[in-house]
Amino acid sequence: MRRENSTKRERHIRLLWELIKNSKRSDRDLAKILGTSQPTVTRLRKVLEQEAISQYTLIPNFSYLSLDLVAFTFVRSKELVQPLIEKGGEWTREQPNVVFASTGQGIEADALVVSMHKDFADYVKFFQNFRTDWGKYLIDFKTFFISLKGSFIMKQFTFNSVVEISQKEVLKKR
Repeated sequence: MRRENSTKRERHIRLLWELIKNSKRSDRDLAKILGTSQPTVTRLRKVLEQEAISQYTLIPNFSYLSLDLVAFTFVRSKELVQPLIEKGGEWTREQPNVVFASTGQGIEADALVVSMHKDFADYVKFFQNFRTDWGKYLIDFKTFFISLKGSFIMKQFTFNSVVEISQKEVLKKR
């Protein structure tokens, strides 16, 4: 029974890797890649959609959408307590510019907010709201900006390389 669960989990993970690489592929194409039947892939996908897939999404060329500026704001709070974390979660979910926010550790910060803006003026408006709503809770914050038009992007944002690393690790363990 234990081996059966291990094999089942491996099939789920292999399918998840393939979906990360390209979620637009049909179940029939995925079945060929995985060496299984299309109905099996469809069943596996349904399980993954309930247990392991947060959402299907794409990574666009953000400049095409008139979003040129990415801001990574590292925050150091006066006191990181649960009510403040919950309030921060509510606030970030209400901000359409925020694409990611989390608590964490490092570089004298205990939280990170990643936001996208059409230009610096748009960021300034966002920042004024951020400072008004959160300034009294913060010791410090630092922002790192990336211009999607003016910076030298060495590697595009994608999860494909994570899949390659994960697959190599699994093969090493065998």
